[in-house]
Amino acid sequence: MAQKGQKMAVTIKDVAKQAGVSTATVSKVMNGSYSISQETIDRVKKVMQELDYHPNLRARNFVTQSTKTIVFVTSLGKNAGFANPHMFEMVCGMEYVLTEKGYSLVIKNMSSVEARDYIHKAAEEKAADGYIIHAAVISKELDEMIFQESIPHLVIGNPNFTSHFCWIDIDNRLAGELAAKHLLEQGCQSLAFIGGTEEDKISMHRLDGVLSVLNEHDVLVPKDYVQRGESQCDSGYEMTKEILSNKVRPDGIICANNYIAYGCVNALHHAGIEIPSDIRVITFDDYPFSQILKPQLTVVNIDMYDMGIQAGKYILQKIRKPNLYAQSYITIPTLIVRQST
Repeated sequence: MAQKGQKMAVTIKDVAKQAGVSTATVSKVMNGSYSISQETIDRVKKVMQELDYHPNLRARNFVTQSTKTIVFVTSLGKNAGFANPHMFEMVCGMEYVLTEKGYSLVIKNMSSVEARDYIHKAAEEKAADGYIIHAAVISKELDEMIFQESIPHLVIGNPNFTSHFCWIDIDNRLAGELAAKHLLEQGCQSLAFIGGTEEDKISMHRLDGVLSVLNEHDVLVPKDYVQRGESQCDSGYEMTKEILSNKVRPDGIICANNYIAYGCVNALHHAGIEIPSDIRVITFDDYPFSQILKPQLTVVNIDMYDMGIQAGKYILQKIRKPNLYAQSYITIPTLIVRQST
């Protein structure tokens, strides 16, 4: 019994009564359930704030056997924000969704060799409710372990081997098709592609999309018009010079990413070739260089923030419905036309 003058602690029943809902509904709101309307969520949260109600999250999580934590397992290094700006955009999207549902996002940096043992141990200790795993750190051993242990997970990126993984990815082949179709519609009759090595699966998928469109339109692609190298500015410069050394040069160049495009544009400028009157240039992704290069580059853009949002939503669904299984492409690429085409 409370002493005279002592304020009674607000309970979940008090919140439910003032919000005009059941205690079960209040509980669902606190647990981030998708089955509650946004109007009800807003009303319950407003009442919680007005009553200064702060549920004992630690106790509630103990009862539900939930940590309210999602771990993103990936491989990071120095200058990762610049070398791979996609990663930061994805993390921001994940964090937004998970925070809305009362979850914390923890980022773990490790190699594919370390990932299996880490996730196995963390799952045994119930250190997290689920794991979002970047394709850069997956392995067949990790796939088998996650499958055997039924660990809630989502891989970002299409595994390059047959697996049990649940995964989502961007359709980079479709992105390549959009780039090639745009240049053909702009009147280009011969196209070149400069991209990453064969190990760079994103670049290779984009090249597959380009070649499928060119084959469909009976556009021949000379062997020297397809160049592969490192995904760096210097490599893009050298690959463009190699293409320009041909007796007949293309009237359109597709660059697999912004770094390669940066080198390509510099090589064309140094060769005195005008963009787009002499050669049209298109690349993928709207950063970091597309909008600051002169001329500004047309891009097939991938919304990586949305990719992170979808990943966050999916892992929460996977936690609620362990039998949910998906291997699919999401986040459709879009064309942004600028001066370079």
